[in-house]
Amino acid sequence: SPVILLNKADLCPDVDRRVAQVQDCAIGAPVHVLSAARREGLDGLTPYLAPGRTVVFLGSSGVGKSSIVNALLGEERLATTPVREHDSRGRHTTTRRELFLLPGGALVIDTPGLREIKVWGDESGLKQTFEDVEAFARDCRFRDCSHTGETGCGVRAAIERGELSDDRLASYHKLQRELARLAHRQGERDAHYERLRWKSVSREIKRLYKGRDRGDVQ
Repeated sequence: SPVILLNKADLCPDVDRRVAQVQDCAIGAPVHVLSAARREGLDGLTPYLAPGRTVVFLGSSGVGKSSIVNALLGEERLATTPVREHDSRGRHTTTRRELFLLPGGALVIDTPGLREIKVWGDESGLKQTFEDVEAFARDCRFRDCSHTGETGCGVRAAIERGELSDDRLASYHKLQRELARLAHRQGERDAHYERLRWKSVSREIKRLYKGRDRGDVQ
C-alpha cells in the first residue's frame, strides 16, 4: 500500500501547492507532510507502524529517508549528511538496505537512494492507477480513442469541463507508452529464448539421427 511522504517541509515555502501537485498525480495514495529534522508530522505515520508490520522507505538520494528512520527510532543510529549549502539538496549517504525494529514493534527498512524507477506491469495496472481517466473514456465515441483529439472524446470533454487536468492525461499517456515499450522488450526477450530453445531441440534431433545412423540409437 503506497504512502507518500513529503519530507523537509521546513525548507518548502509553499507546502500546500506541493501537496496539491502530488495528490493530482497520485490519486488514492495518502500524502503526509513532515520534517524529520524538526521531528514534526511524524504522528501521521503511526497508523502504518503497527506491531509486526513491515514498511520500507523508497526515494531519491538525500530526501531524508535515514533521518525519518532515526526520528522513528528515537536515536541517531543511521548516518546522515547535511544538505548542500548552495541549493539545500540532500546528499547520497546510505549504501545498503537495513532492517530495524521500532520501539512500538513495527519493522522498517531503510534503502539506498533510487536513481531510476522503471515500470513493471500491464494494462490492468494502468486502468487501476488511472481509474478517473478510464471512467471518462467510457464516454468516447470510438472504442480505440487515443484521447489526443478525436471527435467525441469523453476524456478531452472532461478536461474542457475542468473535471480532469491536462497533466493527469499526460501522465496517463506517458505510462501507456512505457508499458508498450515494456511489452515490446518482453516480446523480444521471449522470442530470443524461444529461438534458443528450438536450437537446442534441433541439435538434440541431429545428435539422435547421427547416433541412429551409427547404430548407437535403436
